[in-house]
Amino acid sequence: MEINNSADEAALKRSMETLETIDVTAAEKFLKEIKQILDNLGITFFLRKGTCLGAVRDSKLIPWDDDVDIGSVLGYNGLTEKSIDQVIAALRDNGYLINIDHLDYAIYVVALKSSIRTDWMVQRIIDDSTFHWPGVRMPARLFTHTEEIDFLGEKFRVPSPVEEYLGLMYGPEWKVPKRAGFYEKDVLAQIPADSLPGHAGKLKKFIINYLMPWLSTSLKVLDSEGKPVTGARITVAGLGNSVTDSKGYARLYIPYDFTYSLTIRYDEHEEVLYEENITPRKRYLYRADAQSSSGRNFILIPENQP
Repeated sequence: MEINNSADEAALKRSMETLETIDVTAAEKFLKEIKQILDNLGITFFLRKGTCLGAVRDSKLIPWDDDVDIGSVLGYNGLTEKSIDQVIAALRDNGYLINIDHLDYAIYVVALKSSIRTDWMVQRIIDDSTFHWPGVRMPARLFTHTEEIDFLGEKFRVPSPVEEYLGLMYGPEWKVPKRAGFYEKDVLAQIPADSLPGHAGKLKKFIINYLMPWLSTSLKVLDSEGKPVTGARITVAGLGNSVTDSKGYARLYIPYDFTYSLTIRYDEHEEVLYEENITPRKRYLYRADAQSSSGRNFILIPENQP
């Protein structure tokens, strides 16, 4: 992770943990501004995720979204890691705070300005596929041959065919507007248990979780009364499943410090935690809420090490 300085780190962290709805007018302004910066540098990009969904389905940004999402493909249209550095320098020159995460499947750039966060995901092609947070695998062809749409009085590119992309990302009901707390389950339903490439090899996960457990991440599941839950099934999107033991603990394979999506199931209880910041080799605590089973984020509590 690369961040400007401690003050910028705090601002970026707040933007990624509070998940406040965007000011649509400001978001439109900065989307156009970033488009101009990228166009001036000859960088091809496309709208993705909620920004693409809003542009195609509603001809506007989704008012309950919390960021602006764009993407590019590394190695296509002349995009290299060096040109990514040029984009980052230009964004900083224009007043954007920058955070960079180097993942196995992408380079993830967050640009923040005036409380509007833009996420630029530069995808790597692996086995003719691209991988999209929180773990959706898609054919690379959707992004190497994009199409133009009219949006906000300008021309923007989107994956092609865009209907196929939105169906893979949001499920068959992508045309039905769903607010936060309701669409997340549709997204996770598209993700196989072990979809992410690289660190998520089955042998490596087995070694860490069973032969070297001190290298695994631990999650303790409590019910709404604070009692440990035995046999709770935990799915980390794209990284596999785990089951809690008699003390309520499960070992999770977490390859790097990042934001993950989890689903926790036991008895009649099911909750999607769509965004949780998790650090490898740490211990966390989950407690069910009897009043809520959807829409919660960043609720895992670090547990003191023994």
